[in-house]
Amino acid sequence: MTLPRPPVLTPVQYGRDGFFWVEYPSGLVDLSRSHPLSHAAEVEPPLLQTGQVEFAVEGQRTIRIDAGSTAMVIIDMQNFFLHPELRKHPSGLECVDRLLESVPVARTMGIKILWVNWGLTEHELKTIPPALVRGFQKNGGGGFGTSLPHGFGRLLMRGERNSELYGPLQDEYLKGQKAGTDFWIHKNRISGLWGYQSALDLFLKENGITTLLFGGVNADVCVLGTVVDASYRGYDCIVVKDTTATTSPEGGLSNLLYNATNVSSSLSLVRTLVTVRKVYGFVTDTKALLAAKIVRQKVGE
Repeated sequence: MTLPRPPVLTPVQYGRDGFFWVEYPSGLVDLSRSHPLSHAAEVEPPLLQTGQVEFAVEGQRTIRIDAGSTAMVIIDMQNFFLHPELRKHPSGLECVDRLLESVPVARTMGIKILWVNWGLTEHELKTIPPALVRGFQKNGGGGFGTSLPHGFGRLLMRGERNSELYGPLQDEYLKGQKAGTDFWIHKNRISGLWGYQSALDLFLKENGITTLLFGGVNADVCVLGTVVDASYRGYDCIVVKDTTATTSPEGGLSNLLYNATNVSSSLSLVRTLVTVRKVYGFVTDTKALLAAKIVRQKVGE
C-alpha cells in the first residue's frame, strides 16, 4: 500500500521563469504556468480562468491545466495489438469504451487528441535496432514488414489494416480529424519521443503543448517508454489509468525479466502507475475527467 504524499503547509512553487507548477495546501497543483507564486502568504489559489480545467488525480490531489496547452496522447490502440483475430487482449479492449467516453469530452475542453501509432516506412525497416527487430520476431520468423493472416497486411507498416486503429476508434479518429481536433502521428520505436527530433516532439513544440494525458497499450512498454521520455523532456505527464492496459503478467521481477527478453524491461501495470505517480507526474481516470471543472471561452471572445 502506498500512502499519499502529505499536503504542503504553505504554497510551494516548483521551477521558475515560465516553467513552473504551484502546489497549494488545499491539494491543488496548478500546472497551467499562469500564476507564479509571489509570496507564501498566497494560501488560496487564484480563481479558475478561461480555458483552464481542474480534475482529481490519485494521491488526494487536484490538478489545474491549461486546455490549449494540453494534448491527449493515445498510444498503439491498433488492430495489431487489439484485434481478436491477431491476439487476445481483453484489458486493452476494455480501454476502447473508456476512450470513447473520454476523447469527446477532452475535445470539448479544447484539448488536442494525438493518436500515436506504429507506422513504418521501407527505409525505417533498415534502421530499426537489432534488439527491437528480435523482440517482434517469434520462433525465428515474422517481424516488422512481414505479412499477417486474415488480410491485415504487413506488420506495422503505414497504411496497412493491422496499423489502423481498432474498431470504433478508427471512426472516432476520422471524426476528430475532420473537425481539426485529432492528429495521427507515426512512431518507429517503443517510445514516441525517442531521439533528437521525433514527429511527436516536433508537433508538441510547434503547438505549444506542455501537458500530456496518456492512454493506450501496452502500459509497461510503449506507454511507459513515452511517458519516461516525455518526463525527461519536461512535459507534464498524467496517465489516465482506465484507458491504459498491458498483456504482461503481474509481478515485479518476473515481469521485468519477461519484457527484457521480448521488447523492453517493465513493471506490472499497478507498479507502473505507482511509479508514474511518485516520479513522472500524476494518475487519474475517465470518471475524474468527465467530472472536471472548466471555464469555457465565451462566444465572441
